[in-house]
Amino acid sequence: MINANDSPLIFSIMPAKPHSKDLSQFFTEAARIRDNSPLKSLTKYMNDDPALVSLGAGLPHPSTFPFAKIGASVAPAGQSLANSNELLDVSVAPTETGEIETLGKFLQYGNGRGVPSYSKFTKEHTERVHAPLYEDWDVVVSLGNTDAFVKALMLFCDRGDTLIVDEWTYPAIIGTVVPMGIKLAPVSMDSEGMMPEALDRLCAGWSDSERPLRMAYMIPTAQNPTGATMSLARKQVIYAVAQKHNLVIIEDDPYYYLQFESYKPLSQVSDSEERYANLPGIKSLVPSLLSIDIDGRVIRLDSFSKVLAPGLRCGWVTAPKYITDKIQFHNETSIQQPAGVSQAIVSKLMNEQWGHEGWERHLIQIQREYAVRRDKFVDLCLEHLKGKVEFTIPDAGMFLWFKVLLNSQMQGKKGAMQQVFDSMIANHVLLVPGYMFSPQGSSPEIRDQPYIRAAFSFASVDNFEVAITRLAQALEPFTN
Repeated sequence: MINANDSPLIFSIMPAKPHSKDLSQFFTEAARIRDNSPLKSLTKYMNDDPALVSLGAGLPHPSTFPFAKIGASVAPAGQSLANSNELLDVSVAPTETGEIETLGKFLQYGNGRGVPSYSKFTKEHTERVHAPLYEDWDVVVSLGNTDAFVKALMLFCDRGDTLIVDEWTYPAIIGTVVPMGIKLAPVSMDSEGMMPEALDRLCAGWSDSERPLRMAYMIPTAQNPTGATMSLARKQVIYAVAQKHNLVIIEDDPYYYLQFESYKPLSQVSDSEERYANLPGIKSLVPSLLSIDIDGRVIRLDSFSKVLAPGLRCGWVTAPKYITDKIQFHNETSIQQPAGVSQAIVSKLMNEQWGHEGWERHLIQIQREYAVRRDKFVDLCLEHLKGKVEFTIPDAGMFLWFKVLLNSQMQGKKGAMQQVFDSMIANHVLLVPGYMFSPQGSSPEIRDQPYIRAAFSFASVDNFEVAITRLAQALEPFTN
């Protein structure tokens, strides 16, 4: 009983999150028909009833798997491989913590959702970083973002439909979409990526009522190839345009965790440590489109490829559950799920070895590595390429997008950029011609757009100056 003289009790009631908007009326016919695998649907009985004896599942017996243990030597969280390494292993015996499954479970057939401990970590991580604003969100495994893109695309785009993309975009997307008979509608970009006013004009002026625009694809962080990163303010306006025209957004964000501080010239810092004092980790990343999505119209693609290793082929998709269910069903008739060995390594590492805090320390170490590379590369470009190229210095990712400042003799000359490319190869340096990123094909006009992409991610830092001086020599006859 509460005494009237007692201090009043104060209850904090969090408002309930809204349910996502149902956009399934825009599903393709294939997406509407796609359903759970009949055989996979029976596994719930095996999972729910420990006493059940299954004579239904055509699964190989785990005793026939010739693997007792798999393992790896991994760097301590936040350190490089040069330091003493830690052993990681997954065996047929249960772990002491019980956080992850036994090896037999990882190596067995499973559903298209992924092994539970792997999926659990990706969902916890998504909640910590993005905190989706609607209540019925979920995650589903992928083999990485290209695999996830195809499955998201096929939910809303069919042959004859049109996908909205940046005016320069990832070539694998072009190579995937075009053979499917899906058209591409490019949208102008600036230093922050897709321009919302250009997106709005495209949608407002679309006249094909039989094939309305339903989906936009974008890489909002360290866009490939331009390196552009959207600010939160830009994302909010892009999202408002998507709401206005009822678009679904594919947020392809493999470089999201490769954010770092703005570039500071060497002349403005007292030492190298000052350049890297405030790396974002997880807490200071630019908020994602998913994090501002109140409708459930963002399908977010995440991957371990850029922050662990691409050969693991491990990623995940975040979206409303009715969408992740459809991707699960698609997985079950295609990839099943990422390789059990890969899921085992990632799950052990994230759930038991590093945890969320160790994972963030690792991401800070990765951010520092790419920030150092960006800064050294930009220092050299500013020194050696003055008057030959223009570029925006990226705040994230792996790329610089050069506009070649062709001289008056080369401007408008047919085949000019092929000559530039041939000169680069003759000088033993390789950059990617800009036309390869164009969704408008490879006509002579597109091929002569004066752009080339440089990646500072792979070459040895010790070779940066060699590469940049060779590039300067290659460009010399065509610039100034």
